Amino acid sequence: MSTIAQHLQDVNARMQAAAEQAGRPLHHIKLLAVSKTKPAEDVKTAYAAGQRWFGENYVQEAVDKITSLKQHCPDAVWHLIGPLQSNKTRLVAEHFDWVQTVDRLKIAQRLNDQRSAHMSPLNLCLQVNVSGEASKSGLAPADAETLADEIAHLPNLCLRGLMAIPEATDNSETLRAQLLELKHLFDRMQKKHSTMDTLSMGMSNDLELAVACGSTLVRVGTAIFGSRNP
Repeated sequence: MSTIAQHLQDVNARMQAAAEQAGRPLHHIKLLAVSKTKPAEDVKTAYAAGQRWFGENYVQEAVDKITSLKQHCPDAVWHLIGPLQSNKTRLVAEHFDWVQTVDRLKIAQRLNDQRSAHMSPLNLCLQVNVSGEASKSGLAPADAETLADEIAHLPNLCLRGLMAIPEATDNSETLRAQLLELKHLFDRMQKKHSTMDTLSMGMSNDLELAVACGSTLVRVGTAIFGSRNP
C-alpha cells in the first residue's frame, strides 16, 4: 500500500470516529483531498485508492492537472478552494465542478456567463469570513444571505452551501464558536435555498471539531499528501 493510500485510510478512520462521537452518519460527511502544489502522480495514487474529490488553490496549476488526468481519473470532481480573480473565471468555469470561494456578485456573474449551457451548472459555496480577520477573504456573515439571493437567479450556477477558514488558533472554544456561527447561518439559509446541502469546514488539524459542529465536507491536504514545500 502506498503512503498516500495509508494516509487516506487514516483520515477516513478519523472521520468515522468523529462522526460516531457526534452521533452523525458518516455518509453525511465527504472528504475533499487538497492536492494543491502536489504532482498529478499523487492525485492518481489517491484516485487509485478510491478518493474522488480533489481541492486545488491555484487555477493554472489545477487546470494543467485536470487536463492531464482526464483519462486517468475520469470521474474525479474538482473544487477550487483558493482565491479567484476576475481574469481567471473563464478557466474555472470551463474546467471545475465546484468553486468554494465566491464572495462577491461580480465573480458569480462572470462564472455564470462563462459556464457553457451544455455543461451541468457550476456548484458554488459562499466563502464566509467568520473570524472577521482583515487578511482573510470572504463575506461578512451578515452579507451572505443577500449574495445567495442574487446568485439564485443565475441559471448556470447552483448554490450548494457555505465555506469558511476559521482563525488559526489553539483555543478550541474560539474555534468552536466560529464553526458554530457558520453552522447557524447555514441552517438559516438552507430554509430558503433548497439546493444548499454543503457546509465546508474543517482541515487536517481540526476535522474532528468541525464534524462535531456539523461540517458536511472536510478539506484535508497535509494529512493525506504530506507537508508542502513553501
